Amino acid sequence: MSAIDAKPPAEAAAPPAASGAPAVSPAARLLAGSRWRWYEFAFWGLALGSYFVFPNKLMLISEILILGLLALSIDLTLGYAGLVTLGQGAFFGVGAYAAGLAAKYGAGAGPWSDPLLGLVIAAGAAGLVGFVTSFLVLRGSDLTRLMVTLGVALIVEEIVTQAKSVTGGSDGLQGVMSSNVLGMWSFDLYGKTAFWYVLIVTFVCFWFCRRLVNSPFGLSLLAIKGNPLRARAIGMPVNARLVAIYTISAAIAGLAGGLLTQTTQFASPDMVAFHRSADSLLILIFGGSGHLYGGLIGAVAFRIMQDFIGNITPQYWLFWVGLVLVLLVLFVRNGIVGLMANGWRRLTQKSHEGKNP
Repeated sequence: MSAIDAKPPAEAAAPPAASGAPAVSPAARLLAGSRWRWYEFAFWGLALGSYFVFPNKLMLISEILILGLLALSIDLTLGYAGLVTLGQGAFFGVGAYAAGLAAKYGAGAGPWSDPLLGLVIAAGAAGLVGFVTSFLVLRGSDLTRLMVTLGVALIVEEIVTQAKSVTGGSDGLQGVMSSNVLGMWSFDLYGKTAFWYVLIVTFVCFWFCRRLVNSPFGLSLLAIKGNPLRARAIGMPVNARLVAIYTISAAIAGLAGGLLTQTTQFASPDMVAFHRSADSLLILIFGGSGHLYGGLIGAVAFRIMQDFIGNITPQYWLFWVGLVLVLLVLFVRNGIVGLMANGWRRLTQKSHEGKNP
């Protein structure tokens, strides 16, 4: 009997299902896991309602959504595949400059100047860089991967700074003029079009990632994260799956960078700097890795905390951010999402105990 056909001892010793309780198939479990819960509708309802509650903060909310999308791209590699990275800012910057160049040189070219096409170009350019560098990332241990991804980010940053004729160098990319979305909606100074544009694109990307992680492909990533040697032993193409998810993650990060360039109409080396990768990783740790909502919730918490502490003690705000991070790591498992999940679990347990004394 082959290793694929062999059953683990716990499964082999399990008693047959009772006649009154039919066994649940793996497909049914996947379907149940992909169903939307009430709190997910509540989250996106709050995001939608922020347009009416905070009409003067639309540009800030758009920035938070973009940061959350960047953190979501890291969650695909770190939270689901176990690939640590410090170079996600490189893909963010590649996408930002790709979308900026498309907007700058595609202006007045009819459908070629549409921002949606610019996002496709941004995602494609970042995904291509991610695919090429993924073979380097797969080599070595976690420490080696950290150094390789950091090296890729530094190379991209240096290229952006030195290629002044294309990127504008340290002065940034000038003359970025985003066309109307679908030829109908123009980007205004109040950020109304930018808000709806970013919100819809973020939701579509989130929906795609949610379908991805709740598919057999997503389950295989969790198996690889748990034990890559065992996954390879049962015939799973480990390297191919890791290359695929790393490329997808890079494309989503590039798409986030394209959104920032299109909504601000500017691209600078700051978008590809090291702190971009560090901040996005910090956001994911705040929210909780391994949960798609962790990056989005972490972006909200990080940006609010940054503004609140910055207004009180602007010179020491990094100290307080670091202190909060240490406390989260010491006392809270899986960040804010883990804290909320534990609180909800205890609340439901107490309610059940009250009903059944």
